[in-house]
Amino acid sequence: MTTLIILLSLFSFSSNAKILLPQILSSNMVLQRDKPINIWGFAAPDEKVEVTFAGQKKQTITDKNGNWLVVLAPLKTATKPQKMTISGSNKIELTNILVGEVWVCSGQSNMEYAMRKLAKIPKPKNEKLGFPADEVAKAKNTQIRIFLVNRKQLNKPDSLHKSWAVAQDSALRAFSAVGYFFAKEVQAKLGIPVGMISSAIPGSAIEPWISEDAFAQEDYFKNQKVGNDPGKFYLTMIEPLSKFKIRGFLWYQGETNCFLNEKISYSYKMKVLVNSWRKAWGEQDLPFYYVQIAPFDYSKQKSDKVVLTADTEPNFWEAQQQILRMPNTGMISTSDLNDNGGDLHPTYKWEVGRRLALWALAKTYNQRIVFSGPIYKNVSFSNGKALLNFDYLKSTSSSPITGFTIAGSNGKFVNADAIVKDGKVVVSSKEITEPKTVRYNWTENPSGNFYGNALPALPFRTDNPLTNQFKTN
Repeated sequence: MTTLIILLSLFSFSSNAKILLPQILSSNMVLQRDKPINIWGFAAPDEKVEVTFAGQKKQTITDKNGNWLVVLAPLKTATKPQKMTISGSNKIELTNILVGEVWVCSGQSNMEYAMRKLAKIPKPKNEKLGFPADEVAKAKNTQIRIFLVNRKQLNKPDSLHKSWAVAQDSALRAFSAVGYFFAKEVQAKLGIPVGMISSAIPGSAIEPWISEDAFAQEDYFKNQKVGNDPGKFYLTMIEPLSKFKIRGFLWYQGETNCFLNEKISYSYKMKVLVNSWRKAWGEQDLPFYYVQIAPFDYSKQKSDKVVLTADTEPNFWEAQQQILRMPNTGMISTSDLNDNGGDLHPTYKWEVGRRLALWALAKTYNQRIVFSGPIYKNVSFSNGKALLNFDYLKSTSSSPITGFTIAGSNGKFVNADAIVKDGKVVVSSKEITEPKTVRYNWTENPSGNFYGNALPALPFRTDNPLTNQFKTN
C-alpha cells in the first residue's frame, strides 16, 4: 500500500500537479445509492480540491503525498444522467453519471467468460432456459453500466475518464456474461440503474485474490505456507476498488482449486476471502453470492500433483457449501447447467446470472420471490426410511425423485426411492433395511431431478464431515 501511495504521488508531480482520478471514477459510472460516497484522487501536496455533484459541494486539501478524498452524503436513485465537477489547478467534468446499485463480480474464467462468446457456441440442449445468442446486438439499456478491470491499469491514475461504459457494443462484447445477465435481471425487476465491476482472471486460484495478511489472521492457516501466489491479484485488482461503494459481491471460482483435490482448505480460503473483502470495503455485512462450480469430468483428468477421483468434485461442492453458514451469503446450483462433462466452460451463463440475481432480489432487495432450490438441513431415520428436512423445499410434485442413493452400516450405496411427503423428502430402498446415510447427486455427472420451483437442489451427503470441522468464526 505504501508503494502505491508513493507511485501515485510521483504520478501527480510528473503530470504538472494536475488533479488526477483513479480508473474507477469516470464518466458513465453508476454510484451506489443510499451510502456515503467516496470521491478521491491525486494532485499536488496542499492543493485545494472541490467536488460538485447532485447539489452537493465538498472541499478538501490534499495531504503531503498529494492524495485527497471527499465524502458525499448518501445519494438517492437517479435514472437521469448527471454531471460531476472536480476542480483545483485544473477542472475535470465527468458526465452521464447515474445513481443506483453497484456490484463487483470476480473469479476465474467462468466469471470472465465474455459476452462475445454467446454468438459462437452451439445451441444448448435445454431449450427451456433459452439461448440469447444475439444479446449484444439487442442490448440497448442505458441504465446498465459496466467497468472491466484492467489489471495493468487499475492502479494507475487516469486522465481519460472513459473506463466505465454503457452496456452495449464493443464494451459489452468484452464483459462478463454472468455479470451482465445478473445486472439485466436486477435492473428489470427494480427499475433502477445497475453498475457492474468485473475483476476476473482465467485460470486463477482463489489465493491470489486474498492478501497474505488476511491468511495470517485465520487460525487454520497458522504454521502453514499458503501457495498459489497469495495477494497477487488482490493488490492490483481488488484493493484499488475498495474505496468505491458497492452493494455486494458475486463470485464464480473454484475449478483451479478443485483440480488440486481441495476440501476443507478451500472452505477456509473462501471464509478468509469473504471476511477480508468485507473488511476492505468497511462493511461487515456486504452480500456475497457465489456459484457452485459446474459438473466436469475431473476423474478423467491426469494430474501430476494429486489423484482425482469421482468424489473430487462432490467433495469440493461440499467445501463450497460451508460458506452458506456465514451471514449474508448465497450459493446457486449449476448441477443442471452443463451439456458436456468434458466442458470446463459450460454455456448457460445467462441462467447463472439470473440465478445469482434471484438471491440478490430476494435477500438484498427484499423481493418476495423464489430464489433457491432445496438445501439440505438434517435427517432422521425411522422404520427403514430416511426423513430429510430442507430449506426452500417448495416442491408439490408427488412423482418419484431421481438422484438419491442410500447406504446402511457397511457404507455401500444403492439407488434409492425418494418422494416429497408432509414437508419432508422420504428416501428408502428395499435393499437397505437399516439406512445410515443418504446422498443426492453425489457424482461429477449429476442427473437427479430434485427441484424446488424450477431451481435445482444443491448436491449433498448426510454424513458431511465438514459440518463439525469448519468453524465460521
